[in-house]
Amino acid sequence: MVAALNSAASAPAAPGSDATIAIVGGGPAGLMAAEVLAGAGERVALFDAMPSLGRKFLMAGKGGLNITHAEPLAGFIGRYGARTREIAPLLEAFGPQAVRDWMHGLGVASFVGSSGRVFPEGMKAAPLLRAWLHRLRTQGVAIHARHRWTGWTPRPDGGAVLRFSTPQGEQARSFDTVVLALGGASWPQLGADGLWVDALAAAAVPVAPLRPANCGFDVGWSDFFRTHCAGQPVKNIVAACVAENGERHARPGDLMITASGVEGGPVYALSAWLREAIATHGAATLEIDLLPGRDAAAVLAETARPRGARSLASHLQGRLGIRDAKAKLLRECLPAATFADPVRLAAALKALPLRLCAPRPLAEAISTAGGVCFEALDATLMLRALPGVFCAGEMLDWEAPTGGYLLTACLASGRAAGHGALAWHRRAPEAVA
Repeated sequence: MVAALNSAASAPAAPGSDATIAIVGGGPAGLMAAEVLAGAGERVALFDAMPSLGRKFLMAGKGGLNITHAEPLAGFIGRYGARTREIAPLLEAFGPQAVRDWMHGLGVASFVGSSGRVFPEGMKAAPLLRAWLHRLRTQGVAIHARHRWTGWTPRPDGGAVLRFSTPQGEQARSFDTVVLALGGASWPQLGADGLWVDALAAAAVPVAPLRPANCGFDVGWSDFFRTHCAGQPVKNIVAACVAENGERHARPGDLMITASGVEGGPVYALSAWLREAIATHGAATLEIDLLPGRDAAAVLAETARPRGARSLASHLQGRLGIRDAKAKLLRECLPAATFADPVRLAAALKALPLRLCAPRPLAEAISTAGGVCFEALDATLMLRALPGVFCAGEMLDWEAPTGGYLLTACLASGRAAGHGALAWHRRAPEAVA
């Protein structure tokens, strides 16, 4: 503690050095916490390891920023699985409509797509981020890019001494109140590398292991299939799996064949259950309905129909539209004997079993599961073991599917942490232990 404070005293003063509240992490959760605090008139310093803020936010919006979803709130909240109870109060305070209203307040209109996903007008993340950063600077937030958090010494009176690696050398700064919004560990090249885990674990903060979420999975293709199908989509399917509690979950969409396995919207949506099955059993089965527009009886009628001199491949293509990647996937997954049995073949067309052997590495995942356990936090998202230190965003132990659910919860938790930090910072002196 003494060494850290001495380091803080000897470090060169930085712009915004009079700030008493620190936000570490310049993603959506950190920016929202900064907005709450600075909007209330507090002096805020925001630190980020990267040369610019919101890099993952910008990358997520590269193909169109899906910021939230128009699903009714009850269904929306149910998307957070095992952490629904903990996430619900955050979303009830700042849910999908509040996100849209906030965005409109920044001068960016929104619209609802055909799937219910909500996008900003123009689809891009950059105009929204520019308007947001302009608001924060106008509110007086001191932004420190290229400041990588390297460690800390929590203060017994609350807050912490934070250490940063900067282009000007090592710096240490003492803050009365700290909000950590350091992200998970997916897409580490954009700044979220999960290196904060050891620092929090050393401070006796319970942290669930970080795991890939919204990720692809390895299959173990044959060389022939990999060579001829990697990079091809399997369009208009329904993917399904059975969870450990026996519930069956199904999602429609397009599957993408990769060199190592499969990815795509339906796989991402099922990834939590698939990942847990692999962790428990060493493998998971993904069932693929290749013909979701036809019922099982109609498919059986076609597989049993006499085909005369036509090959089976030609028959399946002509009668059921099974061609290209779908036809090759069928051959890859089924033993030869199945193709001679119309009943088994029809069943496979409606529920093709695909064995998944491992999730793709965390660095490739869209998001992260695991993180700071909610049991380590009070209702304001302050760490019980570290008074004056709050956590928000993807570094918390929750996960959700893509579709606007990830960003909404990051924004909502950042707002909650900001309000919690504000209340702590302004607590009455007699409330200090």
